[in-house]
Amino acid sequence: MVVGWTNPEGSRPYLGALLLGYYSDDGRLRYAGRAGTGINDKELKRLAGVLKPLAIPKMALAEPLPGDSHFGSPLKLSKVHWVKPELVVEVTYLTWTEDNLLRQVSYQAQREDKTARQVVRAIPHVGQS
Repeated sequence: MVVGWTNPEGSRPYLGALLLGYYSDDGRLRYAGRAGTGINDKELKRLAGVLKPLAIPKMALAEPLPGDSHFGSPLKLSKVHWVKPELVVEVTYLTWTEDNLLRQVSYQAQREDKTARQVVRAIPHVGQS
């Protein structure tokens, strides 16, 4: 689910990356990383319109964002906008890192068939020998 967004940079309009989260087994909201690719300008505009009314002054995450485990440019908290964790999105990703962040994340679509509380970390499928 979306827990925030970053300011757009360069020629990108409306918003930069989506900050993502999930609920852990203990019910705490955890940071999962960010998705910036896979979103065209039309979808950026639509998402900005959906996210702005959900804005809140403080992050809803259980713990501060990691300070040193970022792929791409480091997050500048002064350029982050927090939202109520209500908007569920679908993303694809390569893997989870050792510090529990998604790697190579790409936005696919908004999900309206799932509530935010249903967003948990995916358990990898274990192959049979």
